[in-house]
Amino acid sequence: MKVVCPSFSGIYEPNVEIRQFPDGDSYVRVPNAKEAMGKNAILFTRLYPNQDSAIFQTLLVLRALRENKARSITLVVPYLPYSRQDKTFKEGEVKSAEILCETLREQGVSHLITFDCHFLKREGEFEYGGLKITNLSMNKEIIGRAREIAGGELEIMSPDEGANYLVKEFGGSSMKKVRAGYGEGEGAAGGEEGEIYRGIGKMEMEKDVGGKCVLIIDDMISTGSTMLKAVENVKKGGAKKVICAATHGFFLKDSLKKLREECEKVFVTDSIETEASEISIKPAIEKALEQM
Repeated sequence: MKVVCPSFSGIYEPNVEIRQFPDGDSYVRVPNAKEAMGKNAILFTRLYPNQDSAIFQTLLVLRALRENKARSITLVVPYLPYSRQDKTFKEGEVKSAEILCETLREQGVSHLITFDCHFLKREGEFEYGGLKITNLSMNKEIIGRAREIAGGELEIMSPDEGANYLVKEFGGSSMKKVRAGYGEGEGAAGGEEGEIYRGIGKMEMEKDVGGKCVLIIDDMISTGSTMLKAVENVKKGGAKKVICAATHGFFLKDSLKKLREECEKVFVTDSIETEASEISIKPAIEKALEQM
């Protein structure tokens, strides 16, 4: 049984009602919830943007399925929010990623399917927060598209070692990203909100890219600071053409504009719908569900 939230409308036809009352509270209804009785329900939703309200709305949908006695619930979430918060660095911090996964499990999710989850760092099956997770990757599709754009030889790189799994099976290499302290370096958060992100101190590259077309691929593009630094690196190394791509595109502030000014091409998947989305995750979802 497919249960589709409105946020997934670009991929499947929604059959869940989600609205907001004038005071901001969420109204959620699953009209065909009774059909879930004794069945394996598959819930499709995007949890970005507005991730906090989207997560709560998803919990309400999960409750409706549980109250109507669904036998199991598989949750398909292309981008998993809080996936960069799986560790603590300062006293009083919490592992937000773990809390989210625990909460989903407690609310009836038996299996989560997601894409290029930041803290998992490879494709495969995992358990985190007591939740079974299938982490799919879009690296093959992204690299295939980049090769079409390049029209010839393509040097494949990730901007840091954490994304090495995206490139290693294609003979690619990874730059070494050296983080600055909190609130320091490029891309750091400043102001009264207070040193939340660590900026980029420097980025090192060993590969010779002189005269080559280079693809820089990452799991996500957020503020664009990592990508822009990586582009600067390969251009200094003499690259003749640069393509930037990722599974998840946030493009916060004016980062898409900045990247387009520096690169021949910037593209992402539709895990998050943006004007740079060129690759559909639908075939990968359907293949994963067939193999369940």
